Amino acid sequence: MKQPRAWQRMLSGRRLDLLDPTPMDVEVEDIAHGLAFVARWNGQTTGNFAYSVAEHSLLVEQIFLRLVPKATPAQRLTALMHDAPEYVIGDMISPVKASVGPGYEELDKRLTAAIHIRFGLPAITPVALKKQIKKADKVSAWLEATQLAGFSKAEADKLFGKVDATIVAGLRLHLRPPIEVRQDFTRQHAALLGPL
Repeated sequence: MKQPRAWQRMLSGRRLDLLDPTPMDVEVEDIAHGLAFVARWNGQTTGNFAYSVAEHSLLVEQIFLRLVPKATPAQRLTALMHDAPEYVIGDMISPVKASVGPGYEELDKRLTAAIHIRFGLPAITPVALKKQIKKADKVSAWLEATQLAGFSKAEADKLFGKVDATIVAGLRLHLRPPIEVRQDFTRQHAALLGPL
């Protein structure tokens, strides 16, 4: 019996095997493009553009730097790339991920390892760093929920935890065309990759 196709052709021309991804088939332009067109919150946000995973990733890296002011460029790059596998597997809201089970998590882990190796990061993120990035991710989710997804602050506090007002001071989310977000993601990736 013929095995089903498990690769996806990327705009760069690469063929990424989703079940056995290799670092050589990972390009930042493909990641930035894919993430700029993947909507957070299943697209259930206000505005004329979707709030993309690329925009979310930029915000998480910004919040991470506020939480960890002495973070190295490599740690910041890890934060920027925390949802990078979603450029090919999409973004699923947490309740769906939980119901899909361990298969999604395994796929995510393999893709993350290939992406990290491609950009000179450890295949597996150290636990302490992962926790710091997760904290930034939750703060980002709180901001997105209250500014874009129609949640009250009380509801967001209950789901994502209360946020430190000094960490989110001045952070206003703006919806932008995917091309702008894609360019900013690629630019930030290059800036962080330079001094690794």
